[in-house]
Amino acid sequence: MKKIFHKILSQLGSHKMLNRYFVWLVDIFLSVFATLISFLVINYIIGAEINSGVALSLVAMSVVATAIWTLVFKVHDGVIRHTTTIELLRVVYAVLGKVLTIGLLLICFKTVYESQKLDISLVVIDFLISVFLLILWRILIVSFYYYVITHDKRGEVLNTLIYGTDDNAIKVAGYLKGAYSNYNLQGFVSEKSKHNRYRIMDKNIYYAKDMSDIERLTKKFNIGCILFTNSHDLRDNIGLVNYGLKNQISMKILPVEEMSGEGVRSQLRTIQIEDLLGRDEIMIDMKKVGQDFVGQKVLVTGAAGSIGSEICRQLCKFDLEQLIVLDFSETAVYNIDLELRKKYPGKNIATVIADVRNRERMEVFMKRYHPNYIFHAAAYKHVPLMEAFPCEAVVDNVSGTKNMADLAVKYGVNKFVMISTDKAVRPSSVMGATKRVCEMYVQSLGNAIKEGKKEGKTSFITTRFGNVLGSNGSVIPLFRHQIERREPITVTHPDIIRYFMSIPEACRLVLEAAYMGEGNDVFIFDMGKPVKIDDMARRMIELSGLRPDVDIEIKYVGLRPGEKLYEELLYKKENTIPTDNKMIYRAASVKHDYEEVNRQIEKLIEIALTNDNEGAVKQIKEIVSDYKSLNSVYGKLDKSDTNRTTDKELDEKATKS
Repeated sequence: MKKIFHKILSQLGSHKMLNRYFVWLVDIFLSVFATLISFLVINYIIGAEINSGVALSLVAMSVVATAIWTLVFKVHDGVIRHTTTIELLRVVYAVLGKVLTIGLLLICFKTVYESQKLDISLVVIDFLISVFLLILWRILIVSFYYYVITHDKRGEVLNTLIYGTDDNAIKVAGYLKGAYSNYNLQGFVSEKSKHNRYRIMDKNIYYAKDMSDIERLTKKFNIGCILFTNSHDLRDNIGLVNYGLKNQISMKILPVEEMSGEGVRSQLRTIQIEDLLGRDEIMIDMKKVGQDFVGQKVLVTGAAGSIGSEICRQLCKFDLEQLIVLDFSETAVYNIDLELRKKYPGKNIATVIADVRNRERMEVFMKRYHPNYIFHAAAYKHVPLMEAFPCEAVVDNVSGTKNMADLAVKYGVNKFVMISTDKAVRPSSVMGATKRVCEMYVQSLGNAIKEGKKEGKTSFITTRFGNVLGSNGSVIPLFRHQIERREPITVTHPDIIRYFMSIPEACRLVLEAAYMGEGNDVFIFDMGKPVKIDDMARRMIELSGLRPDVDIEIKYVGLRPGEKLYEELLYKKENTIPTDNKMIYRAASVKHDYEEVNRQIEKLIEIALTNDNEGAVKQIKEIVSDYKSLNSVYGKLDKSDTNRTTDKELDEKATKS
């Protein structure tokens, strides 16, 4: 019988909203009932005989007045189960309008109602009873709704604690109550002892001084989920995260940045490795940066890639004259074009399918659009693949960059911003070495212009950073895929270390560089602490609710061709200069003779076009003196260099870090 009762309640509660006209009729009925009760109470108090004609006239007045004023204040338009203080005030205003209307009619027809002693007392009693009944039935509906969803939980019900007591924690608590019925909120966790005796939304705030308090709480309430509302709290409480993972407590996050003033827009999700690897955002005044782009035409090459597409998204927030989205991948270009036009309707976006390696085609588009800025993100970036295809790396990275840089000068581009990599520093791979050649070319070209040796006005700026979280070639998607398939995770070396940053953060750096750059600058920013890939793999397994080396094996497969243990961001020769942003540094570019660099690069491209891989690598080594191949067949081409740090020393440096 109990099951049948709950089933009926569930079916009743499954309706998302009560019909607005039904709500309106119930309001009228209750309001009229309040008027009638008030009339009867007054008659009882004064001992007068009830006049049915007077009663009917009062009912008629109440029906008409209630109908009019509830419509005026749109009392029935709100969704009752989401009733707010504002909605309740509408009820009060409508009732006040009703009783004042009735009071006015009583005064106008005083002789008719004089025998019943109807005066201001009827208005006051009617107001109080009406407000009480109309608010009470709303409270009952809300209570009924939450009773239904509480007793209609499907699947596992998790007793949940929310970390924090700020406004966002309160919003999430309200969200859990409505949208996520399988989360049974037990209370809030706070590090502030003064909150210990307070309650929020009828739930206690528990003071947790250390992990022993957390352990006590989780055992007392049989906690199955701890929920964070922002990544900052998450990273500041790694001990809590570790405790949860070891005790099979689900660790969830609903990031504060994904919440709007009206509620929560994102989906509650399990904590991911990106949440733990990240750090507090580098603060950049995007409004100030955006002023540089007002009324400008901006071309982004490689615009469909991880970095290029995010640069486009950020640029669309500025008041550009035109954004030119350029890439050679048809499907990827279609997707980013569709996204930008949907997100930013009204923006002047020109979408171009073209290859930066084709100088003639690129000149056609430079003539057509005449951009003021170029963000050059087009490049091959996969280290082992480029080690296998050096000529392709040269043609795409070096020739493509040279084409765009030369055309930028020819067509009077104001600023050319090149996206480089930490792998260009003391390169050990073909990919890193080709990016270093690109750096050398744009810097030497910029210096030649600055010194009057070459005609032009373009300022060349290089941005250099490490790995980006979530990029197409990142190790994180690979590990995630392996975990999902319960395959062994393949780590190249137990001591390999990398820097990580988020894609939006990297792109804001690029835009900041474009704003600050005066020409021939290399911008680097504080990447924080390097991450040991082995530790990251183990943490990802734990975040999936599994055990490293038990449920999923970690395999060490050896460093890949061209790969080194430790990446650097600076040459010793480059002196860092502080900028207005304490997290961003300017490195003075190393000067190279443009004519010599240009001659060597022309020779390199010529060799690459003949598909002579060994010849191309040999020529790169002539250009980049400290390019030493690691774990590569091209190591045989290296000259001995006693001044260069040995591979063993690099490994030791990585291990110590």
